[in-house]
Amino acid sequence: MFSWDRLARPVIGLAPMADLTDSPFCRTVKDISKPVIFREMISAEAVVRGNERTRKMAAFHNDERPIIQQIFGGDPAVLAEAARIIEELHAPDGFDINMGCPAPKLTSNFNGASLMRRPERAMDIVRAVKRATGRPVSVKTRLGWTDPRDIMEFAPALEQAGVDLISIHGRTKEQGFSGTADWEMIGRAKSLVSVPVLGNGDVTDTGQALDRLRSSGCDGLLIGRGALGNPWIFRELEAVLRGEAASPPSWRERLVLIRRHAHRHVEHYGDERSVITFRKHLVWYFKGFPGAKRHRTRLMSVSGLAELDGLLDEIGADR
Repeated sequence: MFSWDRLARPVIGLAPMADLTDSPFCRTVKDISKPVIFREMISAEAVVRGNERTRKMAAFHNDERPIIQQIFGGDPAVLAEAARIIEELHAPDGFDINMGCPAPKLTSNFNGASLMRRPERAMDIVRAVKRATGRPVSVKTRLGWTDPRDIMEFAPALEQAGVDLISIHGRTKEQGFSGTADWEMIGRAKSLVSVPVLGNGDVTDTGQALDRLRSSGCDGLLIGRGALGNPWIFRELEAVLRGEAASPPSWRERLVLIRRHAHRHVEHYGDERSVITFRKHLVWYFKGFPGAKRHRTRLMSVSGLAELDGLLDEIGADR
């Protein structure tokens, strides 16, 4: 049985990102490194209602383990039942409850970050999900709604409710993804609880990762946007933590991985036209790389695998 306490420190994880940390991307990350995978959030209410698409979003391949399924909602009973259903259908290694998403479509329904303003409800949710599953239950949250000091009361409340781990994004709901993540405040929250704490926010290279681990005293960290187009960041960080030199990917390795990711994406979504939704990954994979600029228009208009494969061959030949 998976347990946060048995994982080596520091814990390195892929942060959950809506419409991004799907199975094709998570499998691609796992091809080159071994972070804990936090899958994209799914609606607890949709799971309980029997929405087939939502339930399928929780499916995964065994090579993605250890895998933590994130769920969101505002009703303790619904979240508990969703966890029970997902455990029965797919048996992830753990559940993560979203209490940090700043999107209005969530916060307007008292989901996501709005739960920071309802600590008693947040505690009830943790308790209910814990009763419904034998898997570890974690919470991903933020520093606060508008005041980053909110976390100083919210984190201990989550621990009191029995949470197994807390992940903290170093911004408030009001900040969204603007400004700078406050790792000092994450560290202050970490000092108030005995459960493991993972920090999150503005980690885009190994130097930042090491500095923030040391300064915050966190048990580990989650990397989200810093892994988009650069899943090799986990491999590089794993090497540095072993005391080895971090080696960036070669151009050939980059193209091989992009191609594999694209084919998985189409296979997973079952439609050649899903290459269109893969374009967002192409933007990140080629961001800032010499020579890629002249191919950008075609990369952003590609509509099929054969077309993408041919374009990748051309880009490779340019190198």
